[in-house]
Amino acid sequence: MNISYKWLKEYVDFDMTAEEVAVALTSIGLEVGAVEEVQTIRGGLKGLVVGHVLTCEAHPNSDHMHITTVDLGNGEAPTQIVCGAHNVAAGQKVIVATLGTKLYDGDSEFVIKKSKLRGVESLGMICAEDEIGVGTGHDGIMVLPEDTVVGTPAAEYFGLESDYLIEVDITPNRADACSHWGVARDLYAYLVRNGKATQLHRPSVDEFKVDNHDLPIKVTVESAEACPRYTAVSVKGCKIQESPKWLQDKLTTIGLRPINNIVDITNYVMMAYGQPLHCFDADMIDGGEIVVKTLENGTKFVTLDGEDHELSDRDLAICNANAPMCIAGVLGGKGSGTYDTTQNVVFESAYFHPTWVRKSARRHGLNTDASFRFERGIDPDGQIYALKTAALLAKELAGGEISMEIVDVEQPSLVKQFNVQVDYAYIDGVIGKHIEPALVKSIVSSLEMEVVSETEEGLTLQIPAYRVDVQRPCDVVEDILRIYGYNNVEIPTTLKSSLTVKGANDISQKLQNLISEQLVGEGFHEILNNSLTREAYYQDLKTYAPEHLVHLMNPLSSDLNVMRQTLLFGGLESIAHNVNRKEANLRFFELGNCYHYDAEKRNAEKVLAPYSETLHLGLWLTGRRVENSWAHANEEASVYELKGYALNVLRRLGIALGQFLVEEGKNDIFSKSIAVVDRNGKVYLELGLVRKALLAACDIETEVYYADFNWTLLMKKLPKKEVSYTEIAKFPAVRRDLALLLDTKITFGEIERIAFACEKKLLKRVELFDVYEGKNLEAGKKSYAVSFVLQDESKTMNDKQTESIMAKIIKQLEQQLGAVLRG
Repeated sequence: MNISYKWLKEYVDFDMTAEEVAVALTSIGLEVGAVEEVQTIRGGLKGLVVGHVLTCEAHPNSDHMHITTVDLGNGEAPTQIVCGAHNVAAGQKVIVATLGTKLYDGDSEFVIKKSKLRGVESLGMICAEDEIGVGTGHDGIMVLPEDTVVGTPAAEYFGLESDYLIEVDITPNRADACSHWGVARDLYAYLVRNGKATQLHRPSVDEFKVDNHDLPIKVTVESAEACPRYTAVSVKGCKIQESPKWLQDKLTTIGLRPINNIVDITNYVMMAYGQPLHCFDADMIDGGEIVVKTLENGTKFVTLDGEDHELSDRDLAICNANAPMCIAGVLGGKGSGTYDTTQNVVFESAYFHPTWVRKSARRHGLNTDASFRFERGIDPDGQIYALKTAALLAKELAGGEISMEIVDVEQPSLVKQFNVQVDYAYIDGVIGKHIEPALVKSIVSSLEMEVVSETEEGLTLQIPAYRVDVQRPCDVVEDILRIYGYNNVEIPTTLKSSLTVKGANDISQKLQNLISEQLVGEGFHEILNNSLTREAYYQDLKTYAPEHLVHLMNPLSSDLNVMRQTLLFGGLESIAHNVNRKEANLRFFELGNCYHYDAEKRNAEKVLAPYSETLHLGLWLTGRRVENSWAHANEEASVYELKGYALNVLRRLGIALGQFLVEEGKNDIFSKSIAVVDRNGKVYLELGLVRKALLAACDIETEVYYADFNWTLLMKKLPKKEVSYTEIAKFPAVRRDLALLLDTKITFGEIERIAFACEKKLLKRVELFDVYEGKNLEAGKKSYAVSFVLQDESKTMNDKQTESIMAKIIKQLEQQLGAVLRG
C-alpha cells in the first residue's frame, strides 16, 4: 500500500518528518518497507534562483542575443549571462539557472556550464517556464513581479514542496489500513499515546443534495448472501476531461496513472477511504436497471482489458436488464466504463462478501486494487460516505448534476458493530505487564472502540464496523499492545514455564541455537521467511514438482497460495530485496519447515497421511567474500566457501562425513551440485550453484550458492553418546597417496564412497589434491591424485596393517571403477 505523506497530513495533524512517520507506523504494526522522495517537478528546481537583470545590451556578433548582467542576491558581483529571448530587458526579475544546475527535457537532462556564445562568456541561463517545468509557455523568458525578492530559491517562490511515498506492507488482517484514512486513524492513536497534539478529520459531505430526478436507476439485489449492501447514485451532464493537477499529482505520487476525471475520482476515493467504487456509463445500462445476481455456468463475459471469460454460477455479476456488466468486486466488463463520449454516469458503492470476491478473483486469475480490499473485508458502514464524496467531486470536476436519490439496498444479515468483553487481568496476563485501566481506556478510545460498560474487572467494548479483524479479547489486547509499544514491555529477568520439553525436540532446539550462533560468528545473518509462497516458482521443477505442493483452500493472493517445498525462494526474495538496496555481499541462513504432498498416500481414514513436514536449514552466499581490503584482493564467493561452511555445521553436530556418500546432486534447482546421502539414497545435504532461470524469476543477476540441510534427518544421525570434547589422538596418522587412472565420467565421490566402505574405523579422511587430463593420457581418461589418511587412536599403526588396508581399497577401486595405478 503506497501512502502519500502530504495526503496523509490532510487527515491527521502532526509535525513529524516522513522518516519519523515511517518509524511510528512500523512500531504500531504497519511495517514500512521504504520511504522515497517524490518531486512534483523533476529536480525540485534545485540551483534555480530569482535574479534581477541590471543591464541588457545587444550582442555584437548576433542579431537576436543579448548580454546581460544579473544580480543573484548572493552578495557577489553581478553575473554575466548571454540570453537569446526576445523579451529580456533591464530591470526585470527573472528565474536564473546557476552553474551546475540540472535541467530536464523529457527523459534527457543537461547541466548548466560556463560557456561562450558567439565569443562572449555566459555564466548561467535565464529561463522560460517550459524549460524548468512550471508551465508550457516558451514565448520568451519568465518575467516575475517587480516586488519579488532577489535571491529567493525558485522552489520557494513557486511554493514547491516534495512529497514522500511511504510504502506500507499491509498484513492480510488489516483491511482497515488499506487507505490513507485508515493509516491516519492508526497514526492518530500513536500520537495520542505519545502525548503529541493532534486531531483527526476528514472532509464533510453535508453539502450533498439531489439536484433533480432526471436519471433514476432501479437497483435489485437477488444474491443477498454475496452482496449484503449495494448503493448507487447517478450524475448527469458530466464533461469527461483531464483531472485537475492536484488530483493527478495525488494519484501519480502513489503510482496510479490518471485516466480521466471520472475514473480518477473512483481511484481517489478508494485510495483515500478504502471503499472501491465502479462508475458506469448510465446510457449503457439497458432498461435503466442494475441487477445484482449470479448467472448460468458458462455465460460469456469480456472484461475491460479485452479478455474473454466464462462465468460460473458462483460468480456474482452486476447486470443490466439484458447482460452482465461487471464481475462484482473484481473487474468491470467491456462497455461498462466511462469514455470520452460519456455524459451521464452511475456510481456504485457496495459491500461484497469477501469469500465470493476472493474465489471469483482466483477463478479468473484477476487481482485488482478493488478485489484486494473486498477480499479482506471493507468497512460495511462506509458506502454512503464514499458515494457522496464521489458525487460531489463529479459535480466539481465534471460539471455534473446529481440526478437521483441514493439507492441503498442493505440486507438485515449485514453485521456492523459488535461487542467484545475484555478483563484487565486478561490484558495483563497476555502482555506480561500491568497496564493501568486509565491507559487501557485511553488507548481503546483513540482506536475508536467505544466503552459500552465498565466494571472493576474490565470493559465491554463496541468495536467499530471497519475493524473486521477485532472480534475476540485477544484481538483487543493485540491492538492495545501495538499502540502501547512492544518496546515498552520489559523482558523479565527470570522466565517461568509450566511446560517442560525433553527428548529429541529439546536436543534439536539446543543444536539449532548452537549452529545459529556458529553461523552468525562466521558472518551470516539469520532470515525468517513466510511458509506461504507462490506456486509459479515450482512450475518447471522436477525435484519440487507442482503436484507435490500443499495448496491453500482460500489463498489471499497468488503470491501466497501454497506452502513452500524448499527454503530457497524465500532466501532469493531476501537477497533481491537487499541487492536492490545496494547490499550485494550477503551471507544468509534460515531454519524453517518445508511441506510436501504425496497423492499416492491418500487414505480416507487418515486425512493427513499424504502430508509431511520436515525442518530444513538453508545457507545462501552471493557477492564477494572479500571486498575493498588493503590486505587482500577482491574475491568472489564460491561453492568451495559454501562447502566449508556446510562441513563446519556437520562437524559441530558431531556427525562424521564417513557415515555418508558424496555424489553428484540431482536436484534441478541447481545448475551443478553435490549431495551428501546415506546408503539408502536419502539426501541429508545438497549444495551448489542456483540455476540462472530461478535467479531471473527473482530479478537477481549475480550468482547465488545455496546449501540445503534436511535437519529432521540429521537429528536421527546424531551420535548416541553426547561428546563434550574429543581428546587429541596420541598416536600419529599415516598418509598414503595414490595416482589413479580413471574414465573421465568417474567422480571423486565414487572413490570416496568405495574407500569408506572398505575401512570404516581407521580411515579418517580421503582427499583429492590433483586432477590431470590431457597430454600423455589416453582419450577419455583422467588422473586423480588422492590422499588416504589412516589413524588408530589406541596404538601406532604398523606397515603391515596399513598396506593391508590400502591393498583392499586398491582392489575395490580396480574392480568397481576399473582404476589403474600410475607409477
